[in-house]
Amino acid sequence: MHSRPTYLRLLPLAGLLFAASMHVSSAQADGIAGAPPPFDKGGVKVALIDYLSQGDYFEAYEAGVARQAKAIGVDLRIFQGKQDAAQQRDQVEQAINLGVQGIIISHGQPESLKDVVQKAIDAGVKVVTKDIDLGIPSIPQISQDDHDIARQVLDQALKDNGTSFDAGYVFVAGFRPLELRGEVWADVKKANSGIVEKAQWGAVDSTTAATVASQTAAVLRAHPEIKVVFAPYDEFARGVKLGAIEAGIGDKIKVYSADISTSDIQDIREAGSPWVATSATNPSVVGEVSLRALALLIAGQDPGKVVDVKPFLITQEQLNKNDIKSIQDLDLKLPGFGHSDQATAAWLQGPTQ
Repeated sequence: MHSRPTYLRLLPLAGLLFAASMHVSSAQADGIAGAPPPFDKGGVKVALIDYLSQGDYFEAYEAGVARQAKAIGVDLRIFQGKQDAAQQRDQVEQAINLGVQGIIISHGQPESLKDVVQKAIDAGVKVVTKDIDLGIPSIPQISQDDHDIARQVLDQALKDNGTSFDAGYVFVAGFRPLELRGEVWADVKKANSGIVEKAQWGAVDSTTAATVASQTAAVLRAHPEIKVVFAPYDEFARGVKLGAIEAGIGDKIKVYSADISTSDIQDIREAGSPWVATSATNPSVVGEVSLRALALLIAGQDPGKVVDVKPFLITQEQLNKNDIKSIQDLDLKLPGFGHSDQATAAWLQGPTQ
């Protein structure tokens, strides 16, 4: 997800820095009864600074942050990312100048952020990160358990296909979640000598799915023996699906992925789709947890060094059997998917609790 390549489809840069931010008004501005300072008085200002913000997953993540902020009366500024390291640095500086008490950093390049984030901390601003490790011990990290995500979906791949098959792997270096998921893929191959990786490909650009689709069609024509593809990001999986269909072999392979959105569900359930399983968290829930972890930190409480949100295995069979058509359906029909009790306190609850 970076330049070091990054993890989703991207849009062109916005013209003006400030135009890339969005202000979200809050409720309960007078404070929360029984809350510790400064939440007892209200008026807490925080910023969400994204490296990327376009695509279903990231839009849902931002919505979760905003929903939790509104529920506890936080004045939230969202700086929407455009895969631009210099702009993200400037946004951190701007947030400091706005007088925020806390910042969520979502993705980015550690080498370009570490010093400016340290400047924020030195100025008394509390910081949490989402899917980026800045190497600063005082910063809690919010993440999906990327090892567990890969284990869940690769266990399903082994269940469906046995321990001997020719495989393809979609990967782009430089993105921590993808690299963590890749560690599990390496372990699975090492433990199962019958799994042979015939090809590796991948790209992240302004049209990731379309680019990966073109790559996939070429790879599958060159390697018709490939039966399983591990594509541990939903834009990759969407591209593999399109490329397999373009190559005329959509019914000859099975695709295993990560992440979920309503449009992903539609792609997985489409007649003849080779995309058969994914492991995912609810991105809105991850957003809520991120804001709550920051609120605890601002209140002088410890959310934990690493706050992992539990992933769930979601299969094509499960979606069809339960007629699940949307993330809202998943919330209702997959127990635990629509809620997390991570980073809560008696005074700090989720927006639906």
